[in-house]
Amino acid sequence: MDRHHQGLSQRLRGVWAGVALALIAASGAGQASAEAYGGPLFDAHMHYNVEAWDGKAGPYPPADVLARFARNGVKGVLSNSRPNEGTRILAALRSEATSEPLRREAADLQVVPFIRLYRNRADYDNWFRDESIYSMVQSEFARGTAGGPYRGIGEFHLYDSANANGPVAAKLMRFADQKQLAVLAHVDDVAIDLLMAHASDGGRTLRLIWAHTGIGGPSPQRVEALLQRYPLLMGELSYRPGLTCDQGQLCPEWRALMLKYPQRFLIGSDTWVNQRWSSYDALMQGYRTWLGGLPPEVARAIAWDNGAALFGLR
Repeated sequence: MDRHHQGLSQRLRGVWAGVALALIAASGAGQASAEAYGGPLFDAHMHYNVEAWDGKAGPYPPADVLARFARNGVKGVLSNSRPNEGTRILAALRSEATSEPLRREAADLQVVPFIRLYRNRADYDNWFRDESIYSMVQSEFARGTAGGPYRGIGEFHLYDSANANGPVAAKLMRFADQKQLAVLAHVDDVAIDLLMAHASDGGRTLRLIWAHTGIGGPSPQRVEALLQRYPLLMGELSYRPGLTCDQGQLCPEWRALMLKYPQRFLIGSDTWVNQRWSSYDALMQGYRTWLGGLPPEVARAIAWDNGAALFGLR
């Protein structure tokens, strides 16, 4: 795992407040033996980077990834890719699929296209002050995709939270707020406050999806404080340290947080490298395992309904 994902595999340890523990005790009995969740999934953090499609020839060509989505019950994906051509490929499959099986699978998948800020890996470290990135976003937004307009920007990374105040970062947050675009941000908890400050009404109107619900593993208490402060903030749960404990079920503090805020969380694959595509089935099964330990209505919300409501999916 490279430095872009450093700290995401650490395990958190801690004790939450008595009220959360009481909720866990009351609702958690038998969760480890619960059946896996069997409903639809929305993958809220999916990359179709050039390494995966490589001119549509593979190693994971469109037909392959569509089959992975289909067999895992993934009915919608938030696609953001380096470069954006990968997302445009997926968004065009409904109209451009060349075989009947591919057309059927494409028809069953709803692609939510995001504009990624990276043309190449060099952009990871400098996008927040690079005016050419802002120009690229404007051009890409005007272009749209064969499947419809872009719905958001990101994923982007900030390894120093102070760079959330970079001139291009500030302009992009205002642009997203103005155009009602969602934002997928791989940042720490300090940067959440800084990014939100660039939007209107102190960030209360900006739809920000927090990739991994925080790099560096902020505590559930800190996550809750931010959820309370920003009513449109959503937590995406790929690579989240401390999320699961015994038998692949949620750790107590995270279970309590999701029961308290069932409409504020999403799941995602984060297929940032090809190995994540090869393990896609296992990733989705891991989600289905712990979702099955939640009340059915909470599981359905996190698995599908929250993403569907956010982007108007059917």
